[in-house]
Amino acid sequence: MEDAKDRLGNRLKEKQKGEEDKYFAAKEREAIKRLKVRQGLDVVQDARGHCPRCGAKLTATKVYGVEVLQCPADCGTWLDKGELQVVAQREHDSWLGRLFYSPKLEE
Repeated sequence: MEDAKDRLGNRLKEKQKGEEDKYFAAKEREAIKRLKVRQGLDVVQDARGHCPRCGAKLTATKVYGVEVLQCPADCGTWLDKGELQVVAQREHDSWLGRLFYSPKLEE
């Protein structure tokens, strides 16, 4: 009988710990959202056109004749499928071309 009480007590403690974790995770999400608003970053439900790392609005830039999206905070540069195909065609002898270039897509 003693074992049954211990197991029930442990289960209740685990449930309580899970509820605490859920509560504090929600509080952290709210704090991060408030901090982003205070810092002037866009809090966006739809992330298209925004940097996946910092949330800043991406800007369109031409790099070597290909229009790419760049993060103003230098988190990275993003290419669409068509833009990547153009670069891969041009660089078909490099590792990038071998990885992404597919002549079948030209047809």
